[in-house]
Amino acid sequence: MGSAFVRYLLQNGEEIEKVVTYDLLTYAGNLDNLKEVSEDPRHHFVRGDICNGALVEELLRTHKIDTIVHFAAESHVDRSIENPKLFYKTNVEGTLSLLEVVRRFPEVHFHHISTDEVYGSLEEGQFTESSPYRPNSPYAASKAAADHFVRSYAKTYGLSVTLSHSSNNFGPCQYKEKFIPRMISHCFAKEVLPVYGKGINIRDWLYVEDHAEAIWLILQKGKRGENYNIGGGSEVRNIDLLHLLIEKVAKKQGENPNTYSELITFVEDRPGHDFRYALCSKKLKSELGWKPKHPFEEGVDKTVEWYAQK
Repeated sequence: MGSAFVRYLLQNGEEIEKVVTYDLLTYAGNLDNLKEVSEDPRHHFVRGDICNGALVEELLRTHKIDTIVHFAAESHVDRSIENPKLFYKTNVEGTLSLLEVVRRFPEVHFHHISTDEVYGSLEEGQFTESSPYRPNSPYAASKAAADHFVRSYAKTYGLSVTLSHSSNNFGPCQYKEKFIPRMISHCFAKEVLPVYGKGINIRDWLYVEDHAEAIWLILQKGKRGENYNIGGGSEVRNIDLLHLLIEKVAKKQGENPNTYSELITFVEDRPGHDFRYALCSKKLKSELGWKPKHPFEEGVDKTVEWYAQK
């Protein structure tokens, strides 16, 4: 998500004078994701930890930064179940560290990237910006806590902030622990395709470039102190999505889809697995004029093609 936003800014924001990417490059980080903009003189990469407030403050002064877009987070639910303290450190303490720096630079705007998972699970309807928080995993709880700190700092200290909650992102460059790249990669390698439970959990999918455009619109036109839902409007059961991915890979490889379908293995469901997420993006669409530009299957085709080259 972060690298997609950086690429989007430098390719579409003519008024952009400078973009500083600050990243610790943990297991999911990859500088190759920024290869397209590596020669752009406006782009600067700095390796660092968001908990290192002194370094963040130095960068704000040196580069005269006016906006922080906070993508940095541990985000894989399975990992949060195995190591919740790591998620607390990065997602809560890291966000708090950044906010403390911004307190000393009140002219800096802070945009916080959140998730639909803070709202919990629902059987029908859609989450709105006023839906109550009901996180069901350590990951979701850590993001919810971070959201609350952002809002509280805006109210208590007068910081300029905006927040956004997105549905499940997909697209090129995504780390292979996530569902779509994992299944695509396993298909190409003809490895087992593990599916939790019966595969009936439903997710709303958002192509990452549409997410990047939405964030840019919020930064340009969004009302300070507000939060915006960014939904893809493409709800699919996990098992149906997997069969679509199988169909796309099989077609590209010139093979029978059954060759890949035989690799599907249903495994024990993970604890606290949310059944369904769905976001209402009416506020973002009506107030800022955003709508996703990439139809779901088009995004899937682009994604499959990208991983086919890896």
